[in-house]
Amino acid sequence: MGAGEELLPQPDIRDIRLEKVLQALGDPVRLQLMAIYAREGEQCDCDPRRFGLQHLHKSTVSHHMKVLREAGVTSTKVVGRNRHVRLRKEELDERFPGLVDTLLAALDD
Repeated sequence: MGAGEELLPQPDIRDIRLEKVLQALGDPVRLQLMAIYAREGEQCDCDPRRFGLQHLHKSTVSHHMKVLREAGVTSTKVVGRNRHVRLRKEELDERFPGLVDTLLAALDD
């Protein structure tokens, strides 16, 4: 991480619980966010409209991002006034092999 960047608290990979991950991804908005992070990589939360979530207030999108982070689905680093969010795909694949790919494939159906 560079100067002026901080990683927000997130569960260690060994502490990620499947039921928490599934509960977090049980919401359509959070599932959509996971798919965006999987497809496009790390994203800045600067403008929720980029995610196709213009119908939601920025604080609502921030809440969804927090739920994903606390469940261990994403990792968030603070860069200045912005937050950069990425999917913890490699870690999730290590902990729950095939889960992310299965969920993404189901979205494509």
